[in-house]
Amino acid sequence: MKQKIYIFIFFFGMIFTPQINYAQIDFNKTPDDDLGDVEDRTQELFFEALKQKAIENYDRAVTALLQCIEIDKSQSVFYYELGKNYNLLKNFGEAEDALKKAVKEQPDNEWYLDELYEVYAQQNDYDKAIKTVKQLVKYHPDYKEDLANLYYRTKKYNDALEILDELDKEQGITLSRDMLRNQIYAATGRKKDQIENLEERVEDNPDEESNYLALIYRYSENNENEKAFETAKKLLEIKPNSQLVHLALYKFYLEENNPEQAIESMKIVLQSPQIKAEAKMMVLSDFVKFVGDNPQYEEDLVEATSFTLDDTNEKSLVELAQYYLTKGDKAKALEYYNEALKLDGDNFNILRNVLLLQIDLQNYEAAASKSEEALLKFPSQPLLYLVNGVALNKLNRANQAIETLEIGLDYIIDDPKMEADFYKQLSLAYTTLNNTVKAKTFSDKAKQLESTN
Repeated sequence: MKQKIYIFIFFFGMIFTPQINYAQIDFNKTPDDDLGDVEDRTQELFFEALKQKAIENYDRAVTALLQCIEIDKSQSVFYYELGKNYNLLKNFGEAEDALKKAVKEQPDNEWYLDELYEVYAQQNDYDKAIKTVKQLVKYHPDYKEDLANLYYRTKKYNDALEILDELDKEQGITLSRDMLRNQIYAATGRKKDQIENLEERVEDNPDEESNYLALIYRYSENNENEKAFETAKKLLEIKPNSQLVHLALYKFYLEENNPEQAIESMKIVLQSPQIKAEAKMMVLSDFVKFVGDNPQYEEDLVEATSFTLDDTNEKSLVELAQYYLTKGDKAKALEYYNEALKLDGDNFNILRNVLLLQIDLQNYEAAASKSEEALLKFPSQPLLYLVNGVALNKLNRANQAIETLEIGLDYIIDDPKMEADFYKQLSLAYTTLNNTVKAKTFSDKAKQLESTN
């Protein structure tokens, strides 16, 4: 629906330029008979209605406007304002009646028609809305897009496409119209028509990159991969500096078993400032999987990640960490998990992996510090107490280990394996303190749990 950004200008014009067509009463005229009293009263009531509407007292505005109409039934603006207030009160029947009277007085008044359109739109009365918008199109071509949307809602798809074609020729292609066009093609299953439309666009505008990209996508969606690949290569010939085309090219190169060119395309994508982080993440994920199957290209992956680390997200960093874990490179995995944790400090799964790797890599000071910090955020997570206890035991801080492990025991629920690990660590701590009795007690508890599970 066309934006009514000039609505306040209308009222200021009406108030301060009384001879305007919408208000046929001359509020500035000096009365020379009793009719002046009537005009004064009408003016007073009308401005009261505007005031009440401005402060959202729509019922009071309606009352004032009905009094205006009782005094003078010939002023279309009274019916217009009355219809607007009824519309705001969701009293659509009364709004329609009032606005129809306004339109009857001034059938070519765009504002009146637009408000009537608003009434029908709010009720999803598409047939009446279409009739009104057809009148509005005479005044503003912008309403044509509204008409196309209404045709879509009423399943008059050919009519909608006809208008979209007209608008594209007159005004050029827009994202909103393309979205509507694609909705129509999806609703009707007319993939062939959709592709033909894009092929025409490429032919008519051979230098427009977006047309090629859209056509590549639709070919791929329709399993016409050969045509999609050819279109992508054609775009690269026309625009050799295109970065977006490599989002498609790298997949085609992989399918064609051309790893060198696939890697080159992936690197371009990962370096590109034009490509969103979400798309880069998908490419990086494919890159990681590819290198997992083809480890000889690991150096290319390292190179690619070195220039994407700053603008990637935690999911892609986790992908990289998991890749290095499968390779047995725990130090490199920890590096990427730490980077991911910087981006998402509240992600418990990433935090857990960081702590477990710190223990595995014997980074006990870091594990003790990080787990203690984590307990402030996740005080009911027993794993954090266990990691903290393990790290403190390794650092020969037995008393602190006992304290944290005993607290953590209270948070274990139906996890005998973890409970046994707690008892083992408590046994180690008491052994360090030469308290052999308690050390044996906790050792026995651990063995009992392990034997029963």
